[in-house]
Amino acid sequence: MAEYTLEVAHLYGDLMNTYGDYGNIIALKYYADKIGVDVDVHLVSLGDKFDASKYDFVLFGGGQDYEETIVANDLKSKSAQIKDYIENDGPLLAVCGGFQLLGHYMEMADGKKVDGIGVMDHYTTNMTDDQVTEKKGKRLTGNITIKNNETGEEYHGFENHQGRTFLGKGERALGKVVQGEGNNGQDGSEGVIYHNVYGSYFHGPIFTRNGNLAKRVLATALERKYPDVDWTARLEKVPAETF
Repeated sequence: MAEYTLEVAHLYGDLMNTYGDYGNIIALKYYADKIGVDVDVHLVSLGDKFDASKYDFVLFGGGQDYEETIVANDLKSKSAQIKDYIENDGPLLAVCGGFQLLGHYMEMADGKKVDGIGVMDHYTTNMTDDQVTEKKGKRLTGNITIKNNETGEEYHGFENHQGRTFLGKGERALGKVVQGEGNNGQDGSEGVIYHNVYGSYFHGPIFTRNGNLAKRVLATALERKYPDVDWTARLEKVPAETF
């Protein structure tokens, strides 16, 4: 056994993995292995408890409308612990539907409104009401590049979503759109950062194409659990890969 271990929760990994979001965990495990860290992955799904004190990293992926509706109902029973995890700086990657459900609400393709758990302040519309633009009803899809203005890093991926997400209080974008549509096709934002939560519409998955971000999040998780080790320095010796 390795001296260091990270406990990872894959929220609804049996339902919310439409675009191969588990690849983010594969990438995380790859970099962890390079620096002698074990990664134990736990599926947390319908009817399971989520214990905020147990996990060091959480992945919440995306799914189809039907699965997202089922997950939204179950997620309410986990909301208090998820909020506790987030507010105590627990690292979390939320992709597409997972990103949407952490906010106040989301509107499906047919206009049906589904409540999120409101542990973050964003919301997602379907552009059906007063937010009419020339892109009303258009699915936002294609290759996308963004730049993180805080780090200067560029991230590359593929977006494919109907919902338009608008960020709220305390939230900042993961990056500014260089090419593509981003959160809503209007304000030039893509994704979200809140405490140690990273949300994004990037499929591909984002960690497999952007090793710089994968290493950054891994270092954050390790520093939170094992603060006496300089994890950033260790990971700087590992080349960022594109899988």
